[in-house]
Amino acid sequence: MNKENIKRLFEKYCLMLRITPQWDVKLVFVDDPEWKKTGDFKIDCDDRKAVLYLNAANPKQENPEEVIIHELMHIKLYPLDQVTESLITSNFEEGTGSYEFAYNQFFSALEQTVEELAKCFLLQYGENRELSYGRCEKNKSFNELYDGLKNID
Repeated sequence: MNKENIKRLFEKYCLMLRITPQWDVKLVFVDDPEWKKTGDFKIDCDDRKAVLYLNAANPKQENPEEVIIHELMHIKLYPLDQVTESLITSNFEEGTGSYEFAYNQFFSALEQTVEELAKCFLLQYGENRELSYGRCEKNKSFNELYDGLKNID
């Protein structure tokens, strides 16, 4: 998919998700082959600005439309993200097991929720409804998950 088409999709989903015109959002293509992420964003809540970065050099996902929706869902959920993170940091001492547990559980649940919402939105409104499986390639196979496990007696 070319950059002009990706920009068009970005603008389409900014409107559909009601991010713009309330927010000023910019799309930046990252052409650095060393950049490890497929998508990311930086946000300034006080000024209602956000920059969505999209990996143009070596994305891990095959469908940029899915990545755009995913990252924009993060912007929609950002207030909830910040409240929850503040609750964790104010109630648990950083570096403790309880802090690490709460922090990791929250961000795991947030990422899963964002991805599930992105998939639902993509399957309902996407021009390319094919889900990306690029992250699966680096994971262990189903059989490899059992390597080293012992039978319970």
